[in-house]
Amino acid sequence: MNSLVLMAADSTSSASLTSSLIMFAAIILIFYFLIYRPQKKRDKEAKAMLAAMKKGDKVVTIGGIHGTIVTVKDKTVVVKVDDSARIEFSKEAISSVTSKDAVKTSPDAAKKEKKAVEAKAEEKAPETEVKAAEESEKTEETK
Repeated sequence: MNSLVLMAADSTSSASLTSSLIMFAAIILIFYFLIYRPQKKRDKEAKAMLAAMKKGDKVVTIGGIHGTIVTVKDKTVVVKVDDSARIEFSKEAISSVTSKDAVKTSPDAAKKEKKAVEAKAEEKAPETEVKAAEESEKTEETK
């Protein structure tokens, strides 16, 4: 009789262990997709933005100072704040580049730009089809 009790207890503990492992794996996956992966993506975009900075770009620093890049060095950037005021910042102190030629840092802006490009392509597509049809008619008429 004692052996039946031990076998029943053993099966419940293995089921409990399995469910605990499944829950632990689920928590790890949730943390990966909600915290780790988005942070890596933001870091990658920030590095690309810092690498793409060039003279003439308008920038905003972490402290909220707005200015225009005058000189880009290896680890620092000289920013023109006023007509005669120039401040040298570490590249990491630049929070965003606000010029039109700059790398987009927000994913929403990239999505909007992609949709705008697709819309323009769709508008041009019927025009090219009409032109192609007209050209084929002209070639048929000349034959």
